[in-house]
Amino acid sequence: MRHLLLAVERSLQAGNHYAALALALAFPDICGWVEDPNSKSKARYISWFEKYLQSKYTRPATTSSPEHVFLTGSDCYALRCAYLHEGREDIADQGAQRVLESFQFVVPPTSWIVHLNQIDSTLQLQVDIFCREVLDGVRQFLADVTNNSDASARLTKMILIRDINGLPIQ
Repeated sequence: MRHLLLAVERSLQAGNHYAALALALAFPDICGWVEDPNSKSKARYISWFEKYLQSKYTRPATTSSPEHVFLTGSDCYALRCAYLHEGREDIADQGAQRVLESFQFVVPPTSWIVHLNQIDSTLQLQVDIFCREVLDGVRQFLADVTNNSDASARLTKMILIRDINGLPIQ
């Protein structure tokens, strides 16, 4: 799995944001399968997102404002489906969609952050921050399953791209 994490980092460094985003959106499903291959894709995706990423996309309640969830597991799953299957950012007609209707990903500006801005039912996310937060979740997940022999066995089944001699490339 570490080779896939590295692929996202390299894609971000190279400015290949579409590739980084595609793999980042696939990670909750991949990790969910590693943890529980018998669950349905949607259920494991949402569950994994809620466990490893929900807190990053939730503004806690204060004395002057209630808790606000910017991104739910269901809406992220809807984004995954819309982007990976149709190449779209609009999730309004996705069955898993709950709160949001569309996303707007932005490239990293030079000296400021454009992340977690919600206007009505559109959520604006900075693509590199989103991808790195997913990577942080994956790293925590990997630490959590270190002693799980079944999950570790499934991790050995991850796809590897090899050189002409059959050796995995990094």
